[in-house]
Amino acid sequence: MGRLDRGWGILRSLAVYYGIPWRHRMMRRFYGGFIRPGDLCFDIGAHVGNRVRAWKSLGARVVALEPQPDFYRLLLRLYGGSGTVTVLDRAAGAEAGEMTMHVSSASPTLGTLSPRWMRTVKEVETFRRVRWDVTLSVTVTTLDDLIDRFGEPVFCKIDVEGFEEEVLEGLSRPLRALSFEFLPADADAAAACLRRIDAMESYEFNYSAVETMRLAWPQWRDADSVERFLRSRPRTGRSGDVYARLKEPVPRNEPEPR
Repeated sequence: MGRLDRGWGILRSLAVYYGIPWRHRMMRRFYGGFIRPGDLCFDIGAHVGNRVRAWKSLGARVVALEPQPDFYRLLLRLYGGSGTVTVLDRAAGAEAGEMTMHVSSASPTLGTLSPRWMRTVKEVETFRRVRWDVTLSVTVTTLDDLIDRFGEPVFCKIDVEGFEEEVLEGLSRPLRALSFEFLPADADAAAACLRRIDAMESYEFNYSAVETMRLAWPQWRDADSVERFLRSRPRTGRSGDVYARLKEPVPRNEPEPR
């Protein structure tokens, strides 16, 4: 049943993330505020690659990490032939090595490297029926290693089911812009990510509710304000993403006028 469940899980994800045409248009418009043609982006936890698709269509170069074999093979089929997308069967973390990933056959989007996250979310009704019934040994790299290999990204998305802080621990330099997933059931983890990002450089923050592709506030906020907002959310609430950008970003290398 595990393989059958995973198959249904992948089909559900494809239907959700590729089956609604306007969602792609919204995503292009949203990320167009961060990404220009030729920019490099990292997708950490690429899943079925809906953001890879949007960024590629914006003219970006994309490095996509996905450690789950089924999703990795799917990404290769969808984007492996592209000259602008690199797909790696890797996870990201605080240091390079091997780790155990816990996967739910019925809900493979909930694959995680964090036993702490599993224990935390199981306290919430939404997750009580989730069974992480498969374990995988996965190879882990770091954001610093990826930067050394591919260059520094203009934007980095981190969506790794409770392992976001560990991913950020593998980053030693500020990036122009990045995002990480927030789950109300685990507000402490989101607060730790905010503090880590804010300690690297002078950042400002915003929030987007799950897959709405809209920022919550017209004015970006400081880390303390965003942390108060996140902690005010009901623990049973839906997820979202926190966005961070440098207050004074390094100027882009624009082409010389002819």
